[in-house]
Amino acid sequence: MVPDRLTLAVDVMGGDTAPAMVVEGVDISSRKLSGVQYLLFGNEAEIQPLLDDYPSVRAVSSVRHADGIVLNDDKPAVALRGRRNSSMRLAINAVMEGEAAGVISAGNTGALMAMAKFVLKTLPGIDRPAIATYFPTQRSESVMLDLGANVECNANNLVQFAVMGEVFARNVLGLDNPSVGILNVGAEDLKGNSAVKEAFAILQDTHLPIKFYGFVEGDDIGAGTVDVFVTDGFTGNVALKTAEGTAKLFSHALKQALTSSFLATLGAVLARPALNKLKMHLDPRRYNGAMFLGLNGVCIKSHGGTDAYGFAHALEVAHHLTTKSINDSIKEDFRQVQLDMESHGQAATG
Repeated sequence: MVPDRLTLAVDVMGGDTAPAMVVEGVDISSRKLSGVQYLLFGNEAEIQPLLDDYPSVRAVSSVRHADGIVLNDDKPAVALRGRRNSSMRLAINAVMEGEAAGVISAGNTGALMAMAKFVLKTLPGIDRPAIATYFPTQRSESVMLDLGANVECNANNLVQFAVMGEVFARNVLGLDNPSVGILNVGAEDLKGNSAVKEAFAILQDTHLPIKFYGFVEGDDIGAGTVDVFVTDGFTGNVALKTAEGTAKLFSHALKQALTSSFLATLGAVLARPALNKLKMHLDPRRYNGAMFLGLNGVCIKSHGGTDAYGFAHALEVAHHLTTKSINDSIKEDFRQVQLDMESHGQAATG
């Protein structure tokens, strides 16, 4: 349910440098997004002095006091049972109660997923929510899911991820007909476990207008071979962290090379405009804001270590997805998916 006046619920206490980083992020976001109101959940005694520094935030927000905080080392089950009055839980409740169109938090990922799934429930036809985000590639930008919510997945889960990822790519990346691929150990049809093979068969025969590419491999991620990469949460999380580590390695090696001699430093000065362009393109803050797809409400997870600029981007993702009514698109597509899965099951047993 999206209220007539768009309101976003913000967990102000989540994040490594919260609440200051979060309030500054709201300030940046409020200058870009007109007509948006913010419900700020957290310790009012800490938030109010920050609003004195950001009067523009005070003008478009209201503070909801929360006694508790979800800690970074809280187990999901512990947070679910024992943090009912936390800023994270109350912000999620605001979406469930129709006060807000979406919730954003930079707090504990496991706790956020557990609370959001418990409070918001899943969309019809969705067994498990998935974490999705997008990242730069050689071709443009691509979406990947799942990134850690579901360590083990069956074929139906992967098919559901494919549909949700395709909808996400259309709404966030603005692609008319995004291509979808299943991450595998090889591109050949015979490779992979039973889950990816069965998902391949279902997507190949689907009546949905999905541009299914087939299997893709690890080196296809950076190349951007497809617009949507589908995988289980274990593989997706490893792939994401590997990509982040590789980017840091490249940045470190480039910095060392450009400062290794006078001529190298002179070359760096001459190449500064191009280097700044590259730095901006690969800036992880520009891609901050992963969505928990499959929930009956918009829930965005910001990286806990981001700064205000990165958090503002997560707020913009939440705004974009709520105004695009992404969940309505997912529900519409899943009616056809369920029919495809039923017919595939009948064919397999016939």
